[in-house]
Amino acid sequence: MPQMAPLNWLILFMFFLLIYLIFNIMNFYTFNYNIKNLKKTKNYLSYNWKW
Repeated sequence: MPQMAPLNWLILFMFFLLIYLIFNIMNFYTFNYNIKNLKKTKNYLSYNWKW
């Protein structure tokens, strides 16, 4: 039936769009990287001013 072809294309488009979105969301939320908390100590020079 040619009359139903646009509806079929729309359903296929929605189906592939849904799969694409789910795939991207899964990749975004399952991506882990190690956060290295390096404690950077700042060396403060304390000057004893003798006025």
